Amino acid sequence: MINNRKIIFSIAILSIFAISCSDDDDIERGNWKERSVFDGVPRSNAISFTINNKGYMGTGYDDDDYLTDFWEYDIDGDFWSQKASFPGTPRSSASGFSLNNKGYLGVGYDGNDELSDFWEYDPNLNLWTQKADYGGGVRRGAVGFGVNNIGYIGTGYDGDNDKKDFWKYNPTNNQWEELVGFGGNKRRDATTFTINEKVYLGTGVSNGLYKDDFWEFDPQTEVWTRKNDLTEDDDYTITRSNAVGFSINGLGYIATGNVGGALRTIWEYSPNIDEWDEISDLEATSRQDAVSFSNGTRGFVLLGRTGSLYLDDNYELFPQEELDEDD
Repeated sequence: MINNRKIIFSIAILSIFAISCSDDDDIERGNWKERSVFDGVPRSNAISFTINNKGYMGTGYDDDDYLTDFWEYDIDGDFWSQKASFPGTPRSSASGFSLNNKGYLGVGYDGNDELSDFWEYDPNLNLWTQKADYGGGVRRGAVGFGVNNIGYIGTGYDGDNDKKDFWKYNPTNNQWEELVGFGGNKRRDATTFTINEKVYLGTGVSNGLYKDDFWEFDPQTEVWTRKNDLTEDDDYTITRSNAVGFSINGLGYIATGNVGGALRTIWEYSPNIDEWDEISDLEATSRQDAVSFSNGTRGFVLLGRTGSLYLDDNYELFPQEELDEDD
């Protein structure tokens, strides 16, 4: 009888241990915390870039108007300040990047035409200056990134055709030069992120087909290298358009977007092993056409739209924390 009781007790302990382990396995990684709601009107298809610990965001569309207002988000202080409005044509689907503590914004769509103008923003002077028009002509839905003191804009839609060309901008002489060598597909509404001065590009859509090729760009050699696709048999699919990309502590993230509807899913990329890992969904409304800020150690997803609902919320990702739906 004593032996039976010992056996029953041992089985009970093992069952509790197994349940505990199962619960641990079910814990999702990646936690989101709501930050200061954007002070301006909700919008989609805005442009954003980060300079030091400040995020900058402006232009976009709010279901009634194409916009020119421009804002600064203090990452450390968690507050917004309105800055000098963008002086160019009101627009959405523009492209931009930051270089040498200045921001750049150009191309886009004004509701009738694709655009080619290009502007520099100096946050110290709160001043906009028009620069040389984008070398690739009119464009919307293109990607932009700045690395090693050079800016790049490429892909997108010119009003007739999806594109795959890239052009690089030298702020020293205010000139554009075509960059050759990208072997990827035509696309619009793709996304990028930068890790250790290498740029990663993927997603987007062309002729109704979502693109799953994924590329690494080395600005030192100006060589594009194809990496693992965004679809891997039945294991995962990251294909989408109108997403955002950013990096935190050496890992890349593709968040939200659209595949037949707005998404909340988030994927994490490790460049050292060229692999993706899905983490917990954005703890907010599904969305596309959002923007993101990242200073390299902190990342944010904000604004965008789902259907006809335009959003003004702002969330910070803590990718290594356990999901906490109550924080």
